[in-house]
Amino acid sequence: MNMSISMVTCKPAMPSLKDVPRQLDISILIPRRRREKVVVILGATGTGKSRLSIDIASRFPAEIVNSDKMQVYEGLDVVTNKVTEEEKCGVPHHLLGNICPDADFTTEDFCCLASLAVDSISARGQHPIIVGGSNSYVEALVNDPSFHFRSRYECCFLWVDVAMPVLHSFVSERVDRMVEKGLIEEVGKVFDPDADYSRGVKRAIGVPELDLYFRTEKFLDESNRKRLLEDAIAEIKYNTCKLACRQLEKIHRLRNFKRWNVHRLDATQVFQRQGGAEADEAWRKLVIEPSTKIVAEFLYGATKYPPLPRALAAAVAG
Repeated sequence: MNMSISMVTCKPAMPSLKDVPRQLDISILIPRRRREKVVVILGATGTGKSRLSIDIASRFPAEIVNSDKMQVYEGLDVVTNKVTEEEKCGVPHHLLGNICPDADFTTEDFCCLASLAVDSISARGQHPIIVGGSNSYVEALVNDPSFHFRSRYECCFLWVDVAMPVLHSFVSERVDRMVEKGLIEEVGKVFDPDADYSRGVKRAIGVPELDLYFRTEKFLDESNRKRLLEDAIAEIKYNTCKLACRQLEKIHRLRNFKRWNVHRLDATQVFQRQGGAEADEAWRKLVIEPSTKIVAEFLYGATKYPPLPRALAAAVAG
């Protein structure tokens, strides 16, 4: 007895277009390409976005695309607070410190290069993680119809949030640490009395505020130089706090008015514990674990995920 079955008889009959009701959109009959998945991390400056992006990329096959409009530029690594090679933990980063410092890098430029980076990462079987404080860049990339991002990619939005009074205190202390790391000297090396502070990396907070100090320091005695420098540092702190408030307002707008499905992760307790083992444990419980479960569900439809290798966990925690 011949048990073979003709494959012709197994094919379902396709409807003829003349049989389709006129009010039906025939585009539903056209097979659509499955959308790839992208993780987007939002948050005000200083909340730990970069740290979380590396934590997630260390648990999943992922690469990071920077969306901070100052960190795209080459140079001024302390001023722009770029992650170091050691902090990257071997995770590939894109659009980080490779744009000419004096370039007029526009939102459209970002959308074009970020879109190419995301496409390249996805084509290699990796998951893109977009992270940075420039929410206008992210919004333009996700919503601009010219790039068809929404039709090609499904997004998971994570928001690292910290109560503003706590964050303001932290960013002020961070500015002090940046000064200790050489912020003043770094800006002094690129100081130009004819500088245009409306374009390029010189727009970064920390550069315009020191202009008067570098213009006049050689004409002042030690006491007045010290006072002028303290005033400049205080202005850097104030402008950084203002930036954090603007960034938070934009996130609320994206969530409440644009209706983005944003997952909020409250990291306030982490910053209240001011570093050390307790802060690291709070970061793990309040940020890493919930965000990793969200991403696992988003990427694979599962809440189970591989544990971070011990050596890598130590590097991330450190």
